[in-house]
Amino acid sequence: MNISESSVLGTVLPLTSFENVLVFLFNIILATAIIFINVSVFIAIVMNRSLRNENRFMYMLSTCLSDICTGVSYYYAGVMDVRDDFDSPTRTLYIVPTFLGLSYMAILAAQADRYHAVSAPFKYSQRMTRNRTLLVILAYWVYAFILVAVYNLVTTGVAKAVTGLGTFVANIFSVIIMIGLNLRLFVIAKFQLEREPPSEERDNKRASIYLIIIVAVCFLIAWLPWFLLTTVCTFRGGSCYPFRNDGTDPLRILARVNALITPLLYIRGCTPLRSTIMIKVWRIPCCKSKRFMKGWSPEHTQTCTQIHTQFYSIQFTCAACLWIVGEPVQTNRKASHCDTQFVS
Repeated sequence: MNISESSVLGTVLPLTSFENVLVFLFNIILATAIIFINVSVFIAIVMNRSLRNENRFMYMLSTCLSDICTGVSYYYAGVMDVRDDFDSPTRTLYIVPTFLGLSYMAILAAQADRYHAVSAPFKYSQRMTRNRTLLVILAYWVYAFILVAVYNLVTTGVAKAVTGLGTFVANIFSVIIMIGLNLRLFVIAKFQLEREPPSEERDNKRASIYLIIIVAVCFLIAWLPWFLLTTVCTFRGGSCYPFRNDGTDPLRILARVNALITPLLYIRGCTPLRSTIMIKVWRIPCCKSKRFMKGWSPEHTQTCTQIHTQFYSIQFTCAACLWIVGEPVQTNRKASHCDTQFVS
């Protein structure tokens, strides 16, 4: 039963078939996973002072915060029978889409930050202080919610017109900028940094560039279909809801999946962040050795060894730990620990 025909808000699909139950459970699991992973990254950055001292991790904090809000709101927008449109009685007053847009702006700002940092490091250190970085983040958060206020104060017709034109222009220019920055950052990482003498600073720059490039590419893959649909709807003047609701629309689901992919890429691509999460946040037993906590030199590798029979559950957790970091599990050693290689 559709929400327009009933005063009771139902689930995303009637739970009358196995397929509908799977869709319902998938949306619940997706919302939970988004919250869990992003909260883990957020807590790890807050707990680690060395991470907080780098500007790029401030943008990670911003992304995680907006994605946490996306995950929480998806319990409503994705699990229930909700059409988040201007004329829908179940709309969220344009607040839920704003959280997705904030992640988009955070990634775009992080790209510009990395480009400025590697192309003009001396000027970057003078201009982009911690306070100015936080001011940039605050600025696009305030800007986003000013737009929300405007959309809710004007009439529905004006809001649709402003949203359609503004979304079209913003999508075109921001996607072009994001692709251009990706290409420029790749050229810098591939050729310009190769001319610098080998050093830890050069490796850190290269690792941070590759990470933001991969994050931006995954973002474009997840968002371009929705961007294209919105653009088509702008010119057609029709509704952008070819499906029953948000929880059954694959394009809107794909945009939410990106809120899960982004923090996983942060964990996979940044070793200090990954080690902080595993030791201090998740408290994985096999990763609590002193050498893991102090960090290894680049010559060390990550291994997780076989432990006693009575600790099979811990061994399984350790194997999952190594699957996240992308290293093979070795069971031919007698010690029980996880080692790490700091590359960024």
